[in-house]
Amino acid sequence: MTTAKLGKTLVIANPTAHSGKSAQAAEFVRRFLDSYGNLTAGHDLVMTKFAGHATQLAAAASDFDTVIALGGDGIIHEIVNGLMQLPSERRPRMAIVPMGTGNDFARTLHMARNDPKTALAQIARGEERTIDLGCVNGVYFMQTLSFGLDAAIALDTTRRRQDQTSQQGTALFVTSGLKIFSTGLRGWPFQARVDGEPISGTDVVFAVQNGPTYGAGFRVCPDASPADGRLDLCYSTRKPSNATVLALFGLARYGKHTRSRNVAFRKVQHLDVRFPGADQPSCQVDGERLEADGYSVDVVPAALRVIVPPGCAW
Repeated sequence: MTTAKLGKTLVIANPTAHSGKSAQAAEFVRRFLDSYGNLTAGHDLVMTKFAGHATQLAAAASDFDTVIALGGDGIIHEIVNGLMQLPSERRPRMAIVPMGTGNDFARTLHMARNDPKTALAQIARGEERTIDLGCVNGVYFMQTLSFGLDAAIALDTTRRRQDQTSQQGTALFVTSGLKIFSTGLRGWPFQARVDGEPISGTDVVFAVQNGPTYGAGFRVCPDASPADGRLDLCYSTRKPSNATVLALFGLARYGKHTRSRNVAFRKVQHLDVRFPGADQPSCQVDGERLEADGYSVDVVPAALRVIVPPGCAW
């Protein structure tokens, strides 16, 4: 999209995101769209009231041209799953005004984070691109799916945000990581088929990424692109010592763990994975808990149209 026109626009906002600052941001977005009447062909703003509400709203948005998600990765995940219930010819494009603590999808789209004025300016000048999505057991994800240690950390950050912790971003992820590490490190045997090739091992890290980061900027799969028709897999090749895991945790902040012999990376289109032990690892998809006996994961190429800043490089 090279013009500023968004067409008929629906803004779906999570008023509790970013410690309640999203409510103020939503009011700013309302005033902005009211003031710049040539940006849309009419707009509605709806505040979510319960978990899953954004999915319902997006699934009913076939009469809109653009859906703007205002909040963190959680509401974006809900909206993506709602939009994917619509046939492609009736599916609105998506834009985001990131107002969260992690904002990893915003990093993938190169959007300004927790700055609604700049994000709206990026949307107004933006370009339409088509991105891939991941899908696990029928649940779509725009950024990340993981199992084991890193999933436990991600789920702990979600719980702490719901409990209104004062920590945000990388600090939140790091302190949750240290908390999980303090309970003792272990691994979970896994069996997988990656594009038909069998692999097995012990999961300490098993992450499937559509974008390069999670945990507020940890570059777990630094080469991941949301527009290459593939997902990126990072997995443990052995069960490392506690000290090595802690070192990998620090290196992953900057994507420097890729040189370690303890992890391997693959580009994949389909994988099946199961954990045969009685004790199953944690699993998270875009920060939400997922439980199953086995997991079937696919890339969905060119699934969704999104608005990104001009010249977005990927």
